[in-house]
Amino acid sequence: MEKQKQAKAWSLELLPLGDAALLMRVGSAISIETRRRVQMLAAAVEAQPFTGYRECVPSFAAVAVHYDPLLVRRSRSGAELAHETVFETVSARMRAYLEQELPNEAAQSARTIEIPVCYGGEYGPDLAFVAKHNGITEQEVVAIHSDAAYLVYMLGFAPGFPYLGGMSERIAAPRRQTPRTSIPQGSVGIAGKQTGVYSVSTPGGWQLIGRTPLALFRPQEPIPSLLRPGDSVRFKPIASEEYMSYLEGER
Repeated sequence: MEKQKQAKAWSLELLPLGDAALLMRVGSAISIETRRRVQMLAAAVEAQPFTGYRECVPSFAAVAVHYDPLLVRRSRSGAELAHETVFETVSARMRAYLEQELPNEAAQSARTIEIPVCYGGEYGPDLAFVAKHNGITEQEVVAIHSDAAYLVYMLGFAPGFPYLGGMSERIAAPRRQTPRTSIPQGSVGIAGKQTGVYSVSTPGGWQLIGRTPLALFRPQEPIPSLLRPGDSVRFKPIASEEYMSYLEGER
């Protein structure tokens, strides 16, 4: 019941996102508590989808709820018949979720995903820059980066690309002044106080410190993304020989 009372006290802002989606904003700051609220809301909608519901897309501090406006309109009943817009109807349905006890996403089986990374060299061409920028050695950058446990806040930018929280400020570095036109799949980068993994080959401006042979986006699988919001990620340093062995195993 405590979680139910807490949920009712949330400051929930509902905004239209085009004519077939709604944005539920539950906070303005990136924090573990805000992420927990985002996941609880997304889990509630997924567990009891309303007529016309399509999917939820969680982000740092909000949940985008996509729906079929025609199906929503046709499914109206009771007090909903007085609503002037579909957005008003979906907003009412979203607020109704806060009137019930929300699923505790933390109760779900926690997952820790280990990601092997070959740091430096051709796989991490910006490792030296990150080290120099912070006044430490390349070995120290690797040690700091691989010593932490990272929380997956959201997926975005590219299919399966994880935005991770928990990186030490001791290895923070600015984005490249000139972005690369093509970054290899699996590249591990740093941008500001964040680290992430390029799940597909794409242009980008993050400082590349290593690369993983692990495929984070697998379109042939029923669930194509290896990671999901709420996962814990740890990076494991490997040698180039191990990288090639892992790569063969992924094929």
